[in-house]
Amino acid sequence: MNNLEEVKDLIGTQINDAIVEVFDMTGTQDHLGILVASDVFKGKMLIEQHQLIMDILKESLREKIHAVKIKTMTLEKYNQSRGVSNE
Repeated sequence: MNNLEEVKDLIGTQINDAIVEVFDMTGTQDHLGILVASDVFKGKMLIEQHQLIMDILKESLREKIHAVKIKTMTLEKYNQSRGVSNE
């Protein structure tokens, strides 16, 4: 399993309703862009949202990932950004 798949699986198993997208930013699979959409982020400050993701990743990927760029949002915001109606 490569780093992108591992990150996606780790987050998906910890946050049940998560939509997870992982991107290799440099072609080396150790600088990753991570987008996570979940209702677990409702009412949380951005730093709390990012800390939740880092807590999931830090032990398992300490030796494998050099840098991450995290974007978090609620499912409603994710659907709006994709042009999907919640009605």
